[in-house]
Amino acid sequence: MALVWLLLAPSAAWAQASIAGVVKDGSGAVLPGVTVEASSPALIEKTRSVTTDGTGQYRIVDLAPGTYSVTFTLAGFNS
Repeated sequence: MALVWLLLAPSAAWAQASIAGVVKDGSGAVLPGVTVEASSPALIEKTRSVTTDGTGQYRIVDLAPGTYSVTFTLAGFNS
């Protein structure tokens, strides 16, 4: 049993998460080209950003456990 715990403990310690979704405007149309930023003290670089694809989808991967603030930016729209 101790061996099983030792094998599983490292994977639990390195558990990573992601933030994903689809960006849409008020009418429900998808928005490609939106900059999505996740900020947190849990990140070494403090902020990680991606851009939505042609279908408005985004995924920010390999996030350490913690609290994140997510902002969306596109010219012509409020953040």
